Amino acid sequence: MIEREIINQKIKEFKIQEFVSQQLSNVGLSHTKIQRTPVGEKIVIYASRPGLIIGGGGSNIKKLTKDLKRKFGLENPQIEINEIPDVNLIAQVVAERIVSSLERFGSMRFKGVGHKVMQDVMGAGAQGVEILISGKIPSARARVWRFYQGYLKKCGDVAISKVDKAYASAKLKTGIVGIQVSIMPPGTILPDHVTINSVAEPVVEEIVAEETGTEDEEQTVEKAAKEEKAEKPKRKTKKAAAAKESVETKSSKKTDKTN
Repeated sequence: MIEREIINQKIKEFKIQEFVSQQLSNVGLSHTKIQRTPVGEKIVIYASRPGLIIGGGGSNIKKLTKDLKRKFGLENPQIEINEIPDVNLIAQVVAERIVSSLERFGSMRFKGVGHKVMQDVMGAGAQGVEILISGKIPSARARVWRFYQGYLKKCGDVAISKVDKAYASAKLKTGIVGIQVSIMPPGTILPDHVTINSVAEPVVEEIVAEETGTEDEEQTVEKAAKEEKAEKPKRKTKKAAAAKESVETKSSKKTDKTN
């Protein structure tokens, strides 16, 4: 019984989200969240143009609350509107922008529209973007045009949980044209991402001190050897001078005796 209640609640939330997206078309709607509070249900709407949702004097939002009460039996629905910080990173907003551009300028300028939107998305910092435009565009034969740039995951958990996808349709003279937008937002961590941590080298102070001590001893030994080498010729000259003086004294004594 509990599982059935949970499933029924999720189905009801999904229907409410679909109803809100149908009622608020062409207002830059990103997504909606439903929170249950003690007072009643709280519906948070994320959009790029909140002024169009509110309407003049709050007429649009009052009508939306009445429709939610009547269709889904909500007692006290509270609607909160939050503005999107960057519209170029929301796939639903980008898809709606492509739809409005195609319906405004026609199918002959679809390449310029696709490249312009792709540059705006990559300029906002996205890691990758893919835009698929399918239908009778620009000729009478249906085909799929693909605009892509950057890196985009197509399989795995990252492709399901991290990549933002959206679908929209444009009503043209040649027929309905489908638009699919996939955006990988900035800061997405991939499973094959590797970070190399720098390891600090161990510094052994004792070994360095012993090496410096041995170097000092070697230097002192070298200095002593150099001093000894410098003193040897001095000693020799002193000995020669002393021998010369002794010879001179002996010769002087002999001359005195003869006299």
